[in-house]
Amino acid sequence: MFDSHIHIDSKTIAIKPFMSKLAEAGVDSAILLSLPPDNFFTAKEKFTSEARLENLMAWCRADGLFPFFWVDLLSDDAEKQVARALECGVYGFKVICDHFFASDKKAMKVFHLIAEAGKPILFHSGILWDGKVSAKYNRPMEFECLLAVPKLRFALAHASWPWCDELVALYGKFLNAYSLNPDISVEMFIDMTPGTPVIYREEVLRKIFTVGYDVEHNILFGSDSTTENFNTKWTSDWQRRDAQILDKLGLSQAQMNCYFSGNAKRFLGLENSRVEKVLPQQGQ
Repeated sequence: MFDSHIHIDSKTIAIKPFMSKLAEAGVDSAILLSLPPDNFFTAKEKFTSEARLENLMAWCRADGLFPFFWVDLLSDDAEKQVARALECGVYGFKVICDHFFASDKKAMKVFHLIAEAGKPILFHSGILWDGKVSAKYNRPMEFECLLAVPKLRFALAHASWPWCDELVALYGKFLNAYSLNPDISVEMFIDMTPGTPVIYREEVLRKIFTVGYDVEHNILFGSDSTTENFNTKWTSDWQRRDAQILDKLGLSQAQMNCYFSGNAKRFLGLENSRVEKVLPQQGQ
């Protein structure tokens, strides 16, 4: 079981109790997202980028924890932050476009640097509960610009709730491009971390898995929980609920293993990132 979406929410590093809670929820591995930039609304305290990076890497000394550094792409030293994070050994980057579009020229320049380093990006997508006007930056189609970043691997989190249909359509476009030229094309992943309310969960998973797109190697499980107060019941409930839905949809055990673990490893680059995919054809 691989949880692809856990937030560090405290400067206090308490690895043992956190790992104990992961084990209680049946989670073996996880992506940890660093403390947010100090201008983000959830930031409890202001930390330098270096302090946030040090905190992240200290957390990820434990086996099975993979560090993603959260960077504000419009900060004056965004490129230096990325370079420093790569130097420290991060596995990927976290980005929330809360005051800019992904197509911003400065942001695109940083995306190219990350792609050239072979690292993935986990984006927030969908409605953002931040008390300000920001949804316009996070609609799935605003990430179409990433087609211009060769070899990038990226995931849109929360199934882009409530624009799930738009997410599926966008995935089809990226799948088409990847299938035409997998050596250079961008690869898109779908992060099913909650955002979708429970009553919509089966509908969204059904659309993703039955639309006819080759998606089984590109969908991730995550909890959106936190290190300080990891919610074992929440995570276990989502695991159980998703497994029941996927079983109802007729997925094999191998496909479920991809969903709950294997795809996250591929997203991180821990396993061969290239898979053969069926190209969506006109009229199908």
